[in-house]
Amino acid sequence: MTTTTVTLDDVKARQDVRAYLTKADRNMELIGYTEHGFRHADLVAARARQLILDLELGEQAGELAAIAGYLHDIGNVASRANHGETSVMLAYDILGKMGMPPDDLAEIMAGVGNHEEEYGEPFGDIASAVTIADKSDVSRTRVRNPSPDTFDAHDRINYAAISSALEVDRERKLITLRLEIDPALGTIMEYFELFLTRMVASRIAARQLGCKFSIVINGTKLL
Repeated sequence: MTTTTVTLDDVKARQDVRAYLTKADRNMELIGYTEHGFRHADLVAARARQLILDLELGEQAGELAAIAGYLHDIGNVASRANHGETSVMLAYDILGKMGMPPDDLAEIMAGVGNHEEEYGEPFGDIASAVTIADKSDVSRTRVRNPSPDTFDAHDRINYAAISSALEVDRERKLITLRLEIDPALGTIMEYFELFLTRMVASRIAARQLGCKFSIVINGTKLL
């Protein structure tokens, strides 16, 4: 990678990025999806960066992971279907205009385009970090539906999640997703039934980073 000339702060300051993310989240709301806006983008960016830094892969790689994490869902502005591919095209256009070097842009494209477990492949450190960060965001703050009586499965499990955090043990080469779930609102079994493919994607991504992936829910190690 060359030295990037673009930072996450630069990307977040752009009017087009803010407009696309605002509309993308609105689109997700209209079709009944959980929050996919600025909160989610900020969290994925922060967690992807921290994963890279905790594994001592370099500040530059951390900055690129943060940018990829921030832009990974921007394609929802056009369509939910294949939104990863649309996000790649938008990221290419935005970052190219900002003067990002091609080597760095290639890393961003791999990170943005491969975060969906149905078709994504963790091409390298940055793509792997974005995948894990994205799948770790289980939170009641993502639930828009004000009526628990009409929660679907995603609403119920997200709302049951009191907290989530990623932890890295570099010496043991272990990445742990630590969750606290209110058992009165959702069970651990329901979490796995709903998010199994996400956890498999996280495990594959962790392996690409030279690590194992673990899940601890309510203090009990389950994976």
